[in-house]
Amino acid sequence: MQDAIVTAVVFYGIYYLLRTLTDYFLRRRIIKEGHFEKAGILEVVPRTVDDPEPSRYKTLKWALVTFMGGAGLIVADVVQNLPGIPWAHSYNALIPFGIVLVFVSVGFIIYFFIANKRKI
Repeated sequence: MQDAIVTAVVFYGIYYLLRTLTDYFLRRRIIKEGHFEKAGILEVVPRTVDDPEPSRYKTLKWALVTFMGGAGLIVADVVQNLPGIPWAHSYNALIPFGIVLVFVSVGFIIYFFIANKRKI
């Protein structure tokens, strides 16, 4: 468990360092080209009332994706344990990943239809 925490902290540190450096270089380039009014484009802007995706839709999206991902894992486990499918028992089989990705994408598609139905 400690190895996972150390790995996560190291990767987050690398990510934060790279993000800071790229923001700095991009901002410097924007200013060098004379676009002073656009230099603040990289600033973090607080959410407004006219947010295109309200928080309840974000929660719905991730709930659907998590649910469908879990369902995909269950189906992948069932498929791997079926006796009539010898190619699904291999450790190199990609069918479980495909099943999980299909279920996750179905979750995103369901979210898309629900969100578009609510906007109209």
